[in-house]
Amino acid sequence: MSPRALMAPTLALVLKKILIANRGEIAVRVIRAAREMGIPTVAVYSELDRDSLHVRLADEAFALGGQTAAESYINTDVMLDVIQRSGADSVHPGYGFFSENADFARAITAMGVEFIGPPASAMDEMSDKVSSRLAAIRGGAPIVPGTTEFAKGPEEIKAFGNEHGWPVCIKAAFGGGGRGMKVVQSEAEVDDAMASAQREAKSFFGRDEVYVERYLTWPRHVEIQLVGDKQGNCVWISSRDCSAQRRHQKLVEEAPAPGLPDGVEQAMGEAAVKAAKAVGYYGAGTVEFIFQDGEFFFLEMNTRLQVEHPVSEMITDIDLVEWQIRVASGEELPMTQAEVDAARRGHSIEIRINAEDVAEGKFLPSPGPITKLVPPDGFGVRFDSGYLSGDEISQYYDNLVGKLVVWGRNREVAIARTIRALDELVVEGVATTIPADLAILRHPDFMAVEHSTKWVEETLDLTGIGGKSESSAPETDDDAEPMVKRSTTVEVNGKRFDVNMWVPETPMVSAGAPAAKKKKHSSGSGGGSGVASGSVEAPMQGTIVKVLVEVGQAVEVGAGIVVLEAMKMENQINAEKAGTVKEIKVTAGDTVGGGDVLAIIE
Repeated sequence: MSPRALMAPTLALVLKKILIANRGEIAVRVIRAAREMGIPTVAVYSELDRDSLHVRLADEAFALGGQTAAESYINTDVMLDVIQRSGADSVHPGYGFFSENADFARAITAMGVEFIGPPASAMDEMSDKVSSRLAAIRGGAPIVPGTTEFAKGPEEIKAFGNEHGWPVCIKAAFGGGGRGMKVVQSEAEVDDAMASAQREAKSFFGRDEVYVERYLTWPRHVEIQLVGDKQGNCVWISSRDCSAQRRHQKLVEEAPAPGLPDGVEQAMGEAAVKAAKAVGYYGAGTVEFIFQDGEFFFLEMNTRLQVEHPVSEMITDIDLVEWQIRVASGEELPMTQAEVDAARRGHSIEIRINAEDVAEGKFLPSPGPITKLVPPDGFGVRFDSGYLSGDEISQYYDNLVGKLVVWGRNREVAIARTIRALDELVVEGVATTIPADLAILRHPDFMAVEHSTKWVEETLDLTGIGGKSESSAPETDDDAEPMVKRSTTVEVNGKRFDVNMWVPETPMVSAGAPAAKKKKHSSGSGGGSGVASGSVEAPMQGTIVKVLVEVGQAVEVGAGIVVLEAMKMENQINAEKAGTVKEIKVTAGDTVGGGDVLAIIE
């Protein structure tokens, strides 16, 4: 009998209405699982997400207001108010945002609302990457050398690097997914790197504590998916390899982790379960390990559902979101460890399709409208996304367009099928990482499992590769009737309703367009084509977080001019010519568009 059959809804569920405190692909994923279980769902949305797919799919939707994550999806007071007004008896946090926020979990629990995730006490210990290392030690897992307390300042990090050797890694204590993570090569880089890591962590997770650990030279990133219940049972579902990364964010994930020596996967699984049980963990979670030279080290635990969870689902036929919901309802796990072990079959690969221009390895954020999106199909192919054609990728949120997940009877078949599916996938209007994904899958190092977490940035040749696709021409309605039926939305006391109306034909504004106008910065040339040759331009839409130079300062080629945040990532914009800074046209906090002039160098 399959795991899905074992989880058939034969018992009355405790949870009657789930609010998803998230957006995009993961919100859609949870809504679909809940719908299959017969549970109504509530979506929440910012001003920029009024007509997003997750909003359209949910049974109800409530406005949070604001545009940025801080103004909406991680605004605690607003979120708690919406939860109360919606009448939801449970909240699924997805990943990111509130998913590893123990204070939020405690707050909704105090309201009598179930948090579909681990207990706050386990999150306190395991979401904090420092205390999770201590829990791993109690569970008998080896850890990477590093601090077991938050870094109080740059001097502590410098002292650690001088003692243990450079490079070192500064990491957000309450983060994940590479956000708030900076690799530091020398003592001179620590101050700026720590400040940048804290800004990113604060922006994405609402907290800015960081710690430091040794940075291994050529490791693989291998993790264990597990699930526990409230009765104390815990099983590990599968291993995953997530070594193909750029900027410490994953591009390609696969399950099971290939090429491990005999017994290592089992040892990792057992160590992960012990660490989880040490803190009374229940719900879905992932323990991450670094593997190098035959040894593995505990890295951290993600106390949430991870982006790459579908590859574990594909090789076991276990719906992890369904398991999360049932565990939150108080049900026991339906399978023993032996049954899970027997359920694994074949190989699965997940490709994260991000809105980034590969730009020969620079991976520049590429927000904007998706003019056309056509997912692939076929045997063993799944595409999870929060977008449809015509939707917009905002600079204020994560840049994940969708996840291509493929299953094959073995790794070779899975790779070939993934390449075929990527060739069929159409994303137009924004640049994507698809060209880099194909380069990874076709490379002999990847085929032979000889890549590491540094391989994409240090070895993979992306010369001449960019991610921009040809944009589709906008459709026109020249032959439309004088009166047309239009679907729109209205809000009554912050609750969303869909309505239809017959209106005169008029040009429609994209639902994903930013509500606030960006600040315009004059180029000083009087026209878009007359920019001085010494101008420093924004490569993409974003927000200026720091200006690094002053007027009159001499700069060399490659010198940093400003730090630009786009899609929750900080990008240093550098001078392309040597000279003297004649004019600075932006200040911290300004929002700029692609091509806007930031400074003039003469």
